[in-house]
Amino acid sequence: MGRQNRYGRNINGIILIDKPFGISSNDLLQKIKWLFRANKAGHTGALDPLATGVLPICLGEATKFSQYLLDADKRYRVTAKLGERTDTSDSEGHTISIRPVSLDKMRLETTLNSFRGKSSQIPSMFSALKHQGYPLYKYARKGITIKRKIRSIYVYDLQLHYWDLTKIELEIHCSKGTYIRTIIDDLGERLGCGAHVTALSRLRVAHYSTKDIITLKTLQNISSNAPEAPTTLAKLDSFLLPIDSAVADMPVVNLPLDLATRVYMGQTVTVTAQPKTGLVRLTKGDTKQFFGIGKIVVLNRITPYRLISKSHI
Repeated sequence: MGRQNRYGRNINGIILIDKPFGISSNDLLQKIKWLFRANKAGHTGALDPLATGVLPICLGEATKFSQYLLDADKRYRVTAKLGERTDTSDSEGHTISIRPVSLDKMRLETTLNSFRGKSSQIPSMFSALKHQGYPLYKYARKGITIKRKIRSIYVYDLQLHYWDLTKIELEIHCSKGTYIRTIIDDLGERLGCGAHVTALSRLRVAHYSTKDIITLKTLQNISSNAPEAPTTLAKLDSFLLPIDSAVADMPVVNLPLDLATRVYMGQTVTVTAQPKTGLVRLTKGDTKQFFGIGKIVVLNRITPYRLISKSHI
């Protein structure tokens, strides 16, 4: 367990939450931070209030590595209503058009195929994307439209699970920064009938999947009787995944203790038989304890890139 101070605990790790319907990602983050009595916490990519599923929340030093989960591929299951377009591209918005649906499977499959692979997307005005420090949805609610940059996305896999003339169910594996609501809105327009999201669940973030998630209710039940008791906090902590699970896809370089010390001092060190370039997980000594990320710019030379504070090791 982490050390306690008057603000909270210096607790470090990643908790995989099954985000419930109807709550914002930030509200959920604050609840988790309070339950764990954590000094610091951050999520790894917001889900809409109507969305559910995998939401990794980083505590303490793990927040230093949350960007690598923000940048990771995601997998979603989405249900959409055909024939009705809304201003938010989901069921929380106002209907802006109702059109008849005339569709056969061949046309649907052909249209879906146009979303596979690399494409461009304009984020919705009702997204959490920031403009001058404020999320776009705050401008949208005031009737203000901000010009958004077109972004490149990649859909690695798109599976059709069900369709009829009123709804469609898809599973989508996509790159970072992909807005599923925008895919559904664009799909509806290409089909000529309009569409909007009615249900959305995130199935995977990087290698984290639904099989590893825990519900907010479970954590609240554990904490209900004695929220600050050491035994309660220890039980909560048992659900934490290690910090380096956020960067599990990076190759590992284990350094002798003397070289690890030099890296902590900000020095570049020379190693042998390592990856040619890029980011690497750094471990040290016989225990192979993770202590951060290094960067190889020149062959066999590692520069410190992002390190765990010594006081947390």
